[in-house]
Amino acid sequence: MEDLFQVSNQLIERTELRFKRYLYAQINWQNRLIGITGPRGVGKTTLVLQYMREQLDLRTSLYVSAEDFYFATQRLLDLAEQFVKAGGRHLVIDEIHKYPDWSKELKLMYDYYPNLQLIFTGSSVLDLQKGSSDLSRRAVLYPMQGLSFREYLNLFEGQEFPAYTIAEVLSQKTQLNAVQLPLVAFKQYLKTGYYPFALEQDFEQKLKQVVSQTLEVDIPSFAQMNVSTGRKLKQLLAIVAQSVPFKPNMSKIADLLSVSRNNIADYLLYVEEAGMIAQLRSHTGGIRSLAKVEKVFLDNSNLSYVLPTQQPNVGNIRETFFLNQTRVAHDVRSSAFADFKIEQYDFEVGGKTKGLKQIQQAPHGIVVKDDIEQGYLNVVPLWHFGFLY
Repeated sequence: MEDLFQVSNQLIERTELRFKRYLYAQINWQNRLIGITGPRGVGKTTLVLQYMREQLDLRTSLYVSAEDFYFATQRLLDLAEQFVKAGGRHLVIDEIHKYPDWSKELKLMYDYYPNLQLIFTGSSVLDLQKGSSDLSRRAVLYPMQGLSFREYLNLFEGQEFPAYTIAEVLSQKTQLNAVQLPLVAFKQYLKTGYYPFALEQDFEQKLKQVVSQTLEVDIPSFAQMNVSTGRKLKQLLAIVAQSVPFKPNMSKIADLLSVSRNNIADYLLYVEEAGMIAQLRSHTGGIRSLAKVEKVFLDNSNLSYVLPTQQPNVGNIRETFFLNQTRVAHDVRSSAFADFKIEQYDFEVGGKTKGLKQIQQAPHGIVVKDDIEQGYLNVVPLWHFGFLY
């Protein structure tokens, strides 16, 4: 355990506190069992290390990764027992989905040690959801996605802006006129700004690795797929990337992949939950997962520039950004009048020459325009929707 503490303290001491992700302030850190879920590469590890450095006594706190060789011969449950006996109070477990029977042991740790706070993260949302049934009455799960445009400006450009509600954005009373060269920064964000590791070198190569690991390792291990099926998922993502946004034709996709039509809906859901695509569902119907899928998008605009496609379509990029940024706090559906519907509003997304024709029949129609800095009447700049979280 001494070696684990040494590694833990070194990681915590090297963690920067200047910039924190949006989720940091939303988490109730007083809960005994906290789970932070989300796609690979969005900053979950940094977030928990920041919490430890800023709020915990490091003498009674320990960070471990479930991928550590220590767990090749040791159980998490045994570590927790030793840790508590030595006076430990806070145990943070990263990449917990890599540990066999993590859900069962986490439940036992929670029940056996009432004075121990447990925080866990996992890159694969799918695996965490699969195992969380035993923890449903115990764990509080917080999903996390990549950087908003606001966070990108704060992290990459050194500017400081608060988040706004969608009502504040639509009322155009936000203080966004202080953003320096917003359209220049926005174009760069669309290409490389969604993942915090864009601060490092070789961003494109690293993002391709994230995609491969997600499709070839994370999803197959969750769904008990074989290697060849994992390759089918890469083919499926390539089809989406070349066609987005498109209305899925299950039979056509099944023929292209040489798989059963009955499997396609499951494959799309797996890839969606893993943070690679987003499915826009009908504005009619009830439960989200049961609503009819109207269009399929890539999850975020950065993926459009690294996946094997022709030149990314600017219209697709705009719609992908809008859906990605608004879905964090809102249920986004298809619209009978325009591109998207959020609550009572219908949103039509386009370039600076986009007219009002398509929203004339909408009771609360909004035109969202790219390539403009300021809004007017019911016209709102696209980049303003990057300040919702």
